[in-house]
Amino acid sequence: MNHPDPNTVYPIEGVTRTCYLKNIITNPQILVGDYTYYDDPIDIYNFEKNVLYLFEFMKDTLIIGKFCQIATGVRFIMNGGNHAMDGVSTYPFKVMGKSWAAAPVNTVSKGDTIIGNDVWIGNGVTFMQGITVGDGAIIGTNSLVTKNVEPYTIVGGNPAKPIRKRFDEETIEFLLELSWWNWHIEKITENLNAIISGDFKVLKTIHP
Repeated sequence: MNHPDPNTVYPIEGVTRTCYLKNIITNPQILVGDYTYYDDPIDIYNFEKNVLYLFEFMKDTLIIGKFCQIATGVRFIMNGGNHAMDGVSTYPFKVMGKSWAAAPVNTVSKGDTIIGNDVWIGNGVTFMQGITVGDGAIIGTNSLVTKNVEPYTIVGGNPAKPIRKRFDEETIEFLLELSWWNWHIEKITENLNAIISGDFKVLKTIHP
């Protein structure tokens, strides 16, 4: 069977606005899983330009799981954008060098930014530093995400707040154990109808 190839740049024949994201990433501090796509009608290479303040010396990483759906204009503010706030001034004197080169740097890293699997991220969403988004979450258009998002939760707004859970807690626990995104592509393809329609009767026969 001719399955979609996660190692191709353009998964949709004749369409260049949508790409499998991992295949255009050049920065080793950005890690993207298979089948995650990014859509941008202007230039797909805008994605990496919108990962802001990702500096090697901060040693942070943007990690995005498999099968995520990322719309145009999504931005990630990484830890290089942090300014120290415990002194009188927030100005980064040391960065400017020369006679200020020996100035202390008290910037605190909030850690990696982690986007789970099968996360739908709407147009123009901004993620702040060190955010973790759980599997199956949905992030509404133009949201500013300042706090972690739980799995299978819909959030929206500025700042983003929970709107509702997609499923009850028992179902969410089952789906996290199921982790269909980690199946072999043959198994995913065989069970597409159940995955797409939410046929839990079938899914529970696969993972009782």
